[in-house]
Amino acid sequence: MKKIFFLAFFLASNTAYAATPAAGQINVNAIMNSPQFSSSIQMILGISLISLVPFFLISVTSFLRIIIVFSLLRTAIGTQQVPPTSVLVGIAFFMTLFIMNPVWQEVNKKAVEPYNHGKYTEVQAFNAGMVPLKSFMLRQVREKDLALFVNFAKIEPPKTAEDVPTYVVIPAFMLSELKTSFQIGFLLFIPFIIIDLVVANILLSLGMFMLSPVMVSLPFKILLFVLADGWNLITRGLLMSFR
Repeated sequence: MKKIFFLAFFLASNTAYAATPAAGQINVNAIMNSPQFSSSIQMILGISLISLVPFFLISVTSFLRIIIVFSLLRTAIGTQQVPPTSVLVGIAFFMTLFIMNPVWQEVNKKAVEPYNHGKYTEVQAFNAGMVPLKSFMLRQVREKDLALFVNFAKIEPPKTAEDVPTYVVIPAFMLSELKTSFQIGFLLFIPFIIIDLVVANILLSLGMFMLSPVMVSLPFKILLFVLADGWNLITRGLLMSFR
């Protein structure tokens, strides 16, 4: 039960709150460590917070960029529901595990193992575990997005990026991931749009007004994607974008 509580505490509870809460925020760490907060209530709360793990996965990992790029790719090809959404989510999930594996190993070494050996409390383990995860997010975040949330948080300008609070880094990271994924998606649309335009012009010149250009161009777009080994190229590009 101790491990279950720590997992939920680390992955979910503190995603919504920073390690150093700003003025007006609820200090979760103080509540959890108070004498009035019994161990049984901590266990129940920890198990309940496990439901927030998917939200954590989407918010602070590479999952957001991958799933958006794959969704835009499916739209660009025009295959409607092929591959199915469940397949895209599965691919994005396991690619996220692959990309985030070095981060998880560092979290396990610096936070989980000391906690299991009784060297750290839950709060100390969380603070140690957030360091590699925060470093990953800061490598992907844009300075413009980070400055936006720093200004609206009304905090003193940090001297270094590592001094930025976690509750500021997370939304800035998500905003940066949205822009990056849409930039990649725009590049994916270009070759397929060219095929649509060529097919539409050919049909128009032949006077085939009743024939849908989308239906005619779809096999050619699939053929182009297969011949170019599209899945391999896109996967390679996504993996390299997180270096």
